[in-house]
Amino acid sequence: MRIQSPANPKVKALAALKERRERERTGLFLVEGRREVERALRAGLQLETLLRGPKATPEDQTLAGSAPTLELSQEAMERVSVRENPPPVIGVFRLPHKTLKEVRLPQNPLVLVLLGLEKPGNLGAILRSADGAGVDLILVAEGVDLYSPQVIRNSTGVVFSLPVFPVAEEEAARFLEEKGLFLVAATPRGEKVYWEENYQRGVAFLLGTEDEGLSEAWLARAGVRVRIPMRGVADSLNVSVSAALLLYEALRQRGGG
Repeated sequence: MRIQSPANPKVKALAALKERRERERTGLFLVEGRREVERALRAGLQLETLLRGPKATPEDQTLAGSAPTLELSQEAMERVSVRENPPPVIGVFRLPHKTLKEVRLPQNPLVLVLLGLEKPGNLGAILRSADGAGVDLILVAEGVDLYSPQVIRNSTGVVFSLPVFPVAEEEAARFLEEKGLFLVAATPRGEKVYWEENYQRGVAFLLGTEDEGLSEAWLARAGVRVRIPMRGVADSLNVSVSAALLLYEALRQRGGG
C-alpha cells in the first residue's frame, strides 16, 4: 500500500506517536533508521508495521519479515519522522513490557539510576556510555520517556539491548534497598572526588535532573556523595558527561579495558 498525502489519516495517526501520550495510549512507538530497526528486532521487539520511504532499498524491505509494509511519499515520511532528513525506513513497534521482577543481577553489579532527566539527548547519550561500560542495570525514574524517538536516535538503538527499565522513584528506592547496593550520589556538593571512592563492590550511581540535580531525599539515601572537580567558571558538567566519567572510572577500577 502506498500513501502519498501527509494529510492521510494513517499518516496523522503515525505522526501522533511522536507524542508520549499517544505512545502510552496505543502501546506503539516509532524506531527511525535501518540500524535502529535492526537493533530493535535483534532484541526481540515486535514489529507491527514497516514504513518505507522513496529512498528505501530492496534490502530495507527484508526488515519487515512477516509484518505489513506501508510505502510513504517523502512528504508523508517527513511528517512522521522527528528528523530533518527522514531515514528510508521507520519501524512501528509494540512497546515492551518488562518488570524489575525479571532482573537477575550478577555479583557486585554496576547499576545506574537516572532520576527525572528531562532531555532526550542526554538520556540517549548516557545509554551509549552505559552500553560501552557494560552496566548491569539502568533504572530511568520519571522524567523523559525512554521510548521517545529522540532517545532512540541519540542512543543509536542500544536502548533495546540494554537492561534498562522505566520505573517510578518509589519502585527504584525499594529495589535498591532490597538489593543492598552501595548508593553513590553525584553532586557538586560531594565530600569526595569521584575517583577516590571504591567502585569494585556492588554500586548504584545516582544522577539527577539537569537543572537541580538530586533531591534531598535521594542525597540522604546515598552512602557517599562524590563530585567531579571543576576548575573553571561552570559549576557542573552536562549530566551525560558526568555519567560517562563515573561509569568508566568504575570500569577502570574493575579491570576493564
